[in-house]
Parts: sequence; structure tokens; C-alpha cells
Amino acid sequence: MPESATPVIFPPAFLWGAATSAYQIEGAVREDGRTPSIWDTFSHTPGRTADGDTGDIAVDHYHRYREDVALMAELGLTAYRFSVSWSRVQPMGRGPAVQRGLDFYRRLVDELLAHGIKPAITLYHWDLPQELEDAGGWPERDVAYRFADYARIVGEALGDRVEQWITLNEPWCSAFLGYGSGVHAPGRTDAAASLRAAHHLNLAHGLGTSALRSVMPSRNTVAVSLNSSVVRTVSQDPADLAAGRKIDDLANGVFHGPMLHGAYPETLLAATSSVTDWSQVRDGDLAVINQPLDALGLNYYTPALVSAAGEGSASGARADGHGTSPYSPWPGADEVAFHQTPGERTEMGWTIDPSGLHELIMRYTREAPGLPLYVTENGAAYDDKPDPDGSVHDPERIAYLHAHLSAVRRALADGADVRGYYLWSLMDNFEWAYGYGKRFGAVYVDYATLARTPKSSAHWYGRAARTGTLPPVTA
Repeated sequence: MPESATPVIFPPAFLWGAATSAYQIEGAVREDGRTPSIWDTFSHTPGRTADGDTGDIAVDHYHRYREDVALMAELGLTAYRFSVSWSRVQPMGRGPAVQRGLDFYRRLVDELLAHGIKPAITLYHWDLPQELEDAGGWPERDVAYRFADYARIVGEALGDRVEQWITLNEPWCSAFLGYGSGVHAPGRTDAAASLRAAHHLNLAHGLGTSALRSVMPSRNTVAVSLNSSVVRTVSQDPADLAAGRKIDDLANGVFHGPMLHGAYPETLLAATSSVTDWSQVRDGDLAVINQPLDALGLNYYTPALVSAAGEGSASGARADGHGTSPYSPWPGADEVAFHQTPGERTEMGWTIDPSGLHELIMRYTREAPGLPLYVTENGAAYDDKPDPDGSVHDPERIAYLHAHLSAVRRALADGADVRGYYLWSLMDNFEWAYGYGKRFGAVYVDYATLARTPKSSAHWYGRAARTGTLPPVTA
């Protein structure tokens, strides 16, 4: 039967969104009282980012947000997930709020609501105020308490208008890419510090959740977005399965263990005992972290394939998709080898495998029964270029979105409670250490003029949002 004759239909209340983060799009890094974050410092350090690119201007969303919201509305989006710049609203990560910084987010939220778009706020998307890093950063316990103060400030300012809240985005990247392999800000390479950072991010989530709930209406929801890995092994050999267990603990259990179940996996504690004694976990911490969640955000791009490292094989993070570094983001796992998964790849070198998204959703349906799920990031980078007439056609991204949204719909049919999908990303932007060389956006940005042009995938996704069905990939 032709594809168009069997439409994939989503629930009427399903949210069709797009996602961004503050440092990647806002620019205006020195305006209205904002102070530097670790990504300002990192990107201005020679050799840290491709071509020395920075987020100083990014795509100037700070000044163009009305244009961007109008574009979202034109496309038919019903939700928009964005992050707040901590150092824009609470310079130096402590003390009173700067109202000029908060006012930007007030204006943005009001603009979204005026266009019928539901805002979803992420409080932390990797941009720690530099002053807090100078005091030790996430490996120091005090930062978790500073985060709770910051969460309270933003919750008080916007909790009357924003119902969906996310404490942290991908704390794995903050801890293990920032403090382990050093490919993300602040660029430190200390395995023990990365595990301390992971615990303090967990603690920040718990403290921040309590802080939000203390100042917001009870109707509001609090979630966290995890880039949980789909970890597969090259064989069922016991050594390979043990390698898979270790990476699953380091990628997933280190966060969902305490957040969902109130405990770190015993296998994780044992596997990392040569790196840390876990003395950073104090009495009462796990109860604080284990706050009941209202929803869980899942970010998915590609699965991981691992084995036990054979003699002469590369160990560490050579093929894990997380950048190049002589230091591994997998503490205590030097004997694990990562392998390229087979199949078609995006410009990031990541294998396209929508079955992994279905697998991830169903895992958390079992892991946390009754907890609503959102796909808070999913998308692909391609080498998009305008045609002579100025239009931008990206059929590969349309095929990617169709396949992954079909996987979401299969999960719904299998009993998963998935409430929405946020495309990464709304528009091309500063892609962290890759600079401006990787384009994830549904909207093309000419970085010389900052003109926005919806790609064919944006129009395709807009049709899906307006109809609740997936148009054919040829549309």
C-alpha cells in the first residue's frame, strides 16, 4: 500500500516543538549585565573550537526573538524549548537577579504565549557562570546550592506563565565531556573530578526541583533531560556484556539511578572504585536527588556499540561520537572499546538508527512506569546549502525526521506515554566545539547576514505539526 495511504497519526494533544539553548543562539554576551560563562571562556581559548568560533553573536536571537517566534508560529509549532543563561539573570552565579536579564525571558515567554506556543524552560544547558568555575565548578558541592538559588529566581519570575520546566540538559555532557575528556567547557581532564561533578549535578537537580516547587503553582511540571545512551554490544560474550554494563552505568545509571530510584548502581560504584571512593555522596543526598518527577526528557541521536578491548585495539573514547581527546569521558572503563555502528551517517558521523529511539522510549516506560516522557532533542546535521533561488532543500533531514517520528509513534502504539517531540534544532547555530560547521537547524541561517530561511524539512515538520500526521518523505 502506498505510504500516503497509511498515515501515521499522533494524539491530538501531542506537542510539536523545537529546541535551542541560550549560548548557541542568543549572542549579546556583554549586554544588560550578563557576565561570562564557561563557554565564553572556552570558546575564546585558542584551539578549543573549530576555526576559533564563539557564541559572541551566535544567531543574535537576543535581538531577533520576535522574528524567530513569528517563524515558529508560521511553521505551526505548538511548543518551544529554550534555556536560560544563568549568568544573564544572576551574574557571577550568586546574589540578586538582574532584572534586565530576566526581562528578556519575560518578553520571550509573552511573545510565545501571544502566538499560542507553549514555552518549556531548561534552566541549565552547560553555561555555568565562569566565577563558579573559578571557585571549583561542578566538582565542588557548593555549586549545587548556587543552582538551587538560581532556580528559585527564575521560577519566581516566570512560573506564573511557564508550565513546563527542565532542571538540567544532558548532565552527562556537563560532567564527562567538561571535566573528563575536556572537549567541552571548562575543558578539564580529571576522571575523579568528572564523577564528583556528576554527583553534584544530580544534587543540583534535586535541590533545584525543590526550589522550583517552593515558588511555582502546583500545576507546573518539573523534569530533567537526559541523553541516555542505547548501549549495544558486538556479541553476547560475557566480556562484551560486562563492557556494555559498565558503559550503561556510566552513561545512564549514574543519573537515572539516583533520580528515579534513589541509589547509584552497585555495579557503577564497583567499576569506578579505582577512580573515586564516592565520598562526595553525603547522608541525605540521595533522598534530595530522588524527587518525584512530573516528566522525563529523553535526548537521542545514535546508539553506542561496545566490546571488551582486545589486544592492540584502541581503548577509551575513540569511536563513541563525543569528540577527539587523548582523555576518555568514561572513567574506569579503559578496557572498553567503542566501535562504529554500521549504516548511513549524518555530518556528525553518527549512525542513523531510529530503532534506538524506540528502544530508549520503551526502556524508560519500563524503568519509570507511569512517568510521562518527552523526546526533548532529536535531529541531524547535514551539509545544507542554498539553491541558486535561495531555497534550502534537505531531503535527508526529512527522511531522518520521518523515521524517528515513526519510531515515536510505534512506541505510543506499544503503550509508551510520550507527550511531545522537540526537534533539535529550530535553526542553525553555534554547535559547541564544532563552531558553525555543523548545521542541525530546520531553519537555515546565513551567518554573514543572519537571515533565516526555513529549509524544506521545516515546512515538512510544520505540516506534521498542523495535521498530527507524518507527510510522505517525498512531500
